[in-house]
Amino acid sequence: MNSLSRFMIFIRVAEARSFTAVANQLGLSPSSISKSISRLEEKLGVRLLQRSTRSVSLTSEGTLFLERCKRILDEITSAENELLSSISAPQGRLRVSLPLVSSLMLPVLSAFTVRYPQIELDLDFSDRLVDVIDEGFDAVVRTGELNDSRLMNKRIGSSRFLYVGAPSYFAQHGKPSQPKDLLHHACLMHRFPTTNLLEKWPLCLGESGVDIHLQAKMTCNHIETLLYMALQGHGIACLPDFTVKQALADGTLLTVLDKWSDTSSTFRVLWPSNRWVLPKVKVFVDFMVDNLFPQER
Repeated sequence: MNSLSRFMIFIRVAEARSFTAVANQLGLSPSSISKSISRLEEKLGVRLLQRSTRSVSLTSEGTLFLERCKRILDEITSAENELLSSISAPQGRLRVSLPLVSSLMLPVLSAFTVRYPQIELDLDFSDRLVDVIDEGFDAVVRTGELNDSRLMNKRIGSSRFLYVGAPSYFAQHGKPSQPKDLLHHACLMHRFPTTNLLEKWPLCLGESGVDIHLQAKMTCNHIETLLYMALQGHGIACLPDFTVKQALADGTLLTVLDKWSDTSSTFRVLWPSNRWVLPKVKVFVDFMVDNLFPQER
């Protein structure tokens, strides 16, 4: 900071060509201004100013140094203006991590881009548990409970898991009436991309859990693929309600085992618990809360 102060004093003296004038501007003594310049020259090992009893002039080295100092000062001023602008209006790059459910996320993200065109979205779709702070994310949308005290969070909404299949599949194979009947059906199952583990179907009835080791006819790590295969009549899938809402409405999918479908997943938006929340983060959080599950508002 002392060096920066000396640079600023040097610029003022070089432009005013007077120690006294700069001293009056800053409320300091001419001798303190002269000492500041001398210390700067001593540190740099060159003479920047020629002094006489009547005038102050730049040496050739001083002229070169002045040009560089002014460019640096311009950069600092630009950085200050850019920061002030970013904290007064929602704009700039926003790095966000989202779960692998594009059918839920993409319409809302598109609407957000229309609402805030000055924000540049940098999106990372993943099911892994990212480190929000260490990996430099501005915000993260995830399911489950918060276990990081460094993060703030807001509940966005929840989804229910449903067991679904196409009418053509049930016409050929019949409908399961209880969980154990799934042992005789084609099950389309989700595999987590990062762990390679199969997602267990949350079959339950009240407080009594039902654990069945299902044989999968097909596994994949993409929910939209499971939905497509179910629509094509290849088997029964366990999917979040938001992915099958339209298919259920138009009758291309039917639900089964409804009384065992009382398991839900809660979505939250997380962000670093800084004292000052940038406008771009605040508007993203508010937009996700208001629009991702509008039926819950």
